[in-house]
Amino acid sequence: MAHARFPGRTANVAANLTSPVLGRPLCSNGTPWILYLFEQCVDNVWEYWSVVIGLISMFCFLLSTLPQIYEAYRNGKVEEAMSFGFLLFLFSGDLSSLIGCVLTSQLPIQIVTVVFYIFTDLLLISQFLYYKIKNNSSKKRPMLKWLCFLWCGASTVALLILPKFITDNNTSANTESASNSVEISGYACGYVASIFYLSSRFPQLYKNFKRQSTEGTSYMLFALAMMGNGTYGLSVIVVLPALAGSKQAFILKHLAWLIGSLGVLLLDFFVTAQFIIYRKNHSAITSKKMNVPEVEPLLCEEEELSTF
Repeated sequence: MAHARFPGRTANVAANLTSPVLGRPLCSNGTPWILYLFEQCVDNVWEYWSVVIGLISMFCFLLSTLPQIYEAYRNGKVEEAMSFGFLLFLFSGDLSSLIGCVLTSQLPIQIVTVVFYIFTDLLLISQFLYYKIKNNSSKKRPMLKWLCFLWCGASTVALLILPKFITDNNTSANTESASNSVEISGYACGYVASIFYLSSRFPQLYKNFKRQSTEGTSYMLFALAMMGNGTYGLSVIVVLPALAGSKQAFILKHLAWLIGSLGVLLLDFFVTAQFIIYRKNHSAITSKKMNVPEVEPLLCEEEELSTF
């Protein structure tokens, strides 16, 4: 595993898939679709549900940024609601995850998934900068929209080409024995990514506290992230009864991403509390404004009548 958003490979794939005798497959009782997608021999219920829960986690993360992109497009005030530090740390975490995927020679589906995360991060950052320039400018800038479209188009093309380029290089690199230093660097990237993910929540928490509002921010961004991080942690724990080797070694191998996932999950509970508190305050203020009687105009009318 190379990043906190995807279940990783837990065994030596080449050793599990083929037999030294006549090249016959050893994974005769395994789940075919898991073997095809992840090159992982899953022949018991614990590992099966670990993979299924891990896939649920992946799809939660894939969908998490889309509600915020729509919310930013709808209200056009994303620079007031979102912290740029939150977006920057999120992008840095995903970039570190991509580097970790490459260094530890992860599967193509994992690399494509991380590239999609980076793509959605770039969309959020592009939206933030676009509306910040647009809303702070007194003049209309027709070129700004076209530049934004060109930037998004170029990023899309680059990120479509990138997974193919990386997987081709990984295939050629896998023919040689990977050095321990490269693998250690890959896992170090996992710790760096976890730090970035944890750090991303603090600027947004401060931004919400400073504004005393969460207006302009989609709660689904954080709700889906909570589901993704929670199911990822569960996918790691569920597989423990099926492990033949040391459970402590397995936990240590996934410790960086567990810290990142469960730590972010804890911080997102604080974000959830902010959404509840600030929206209650906002609704209370709105109801007070609606219930204030218009006394002054009536008093003025009575005074005019008394003068006659």
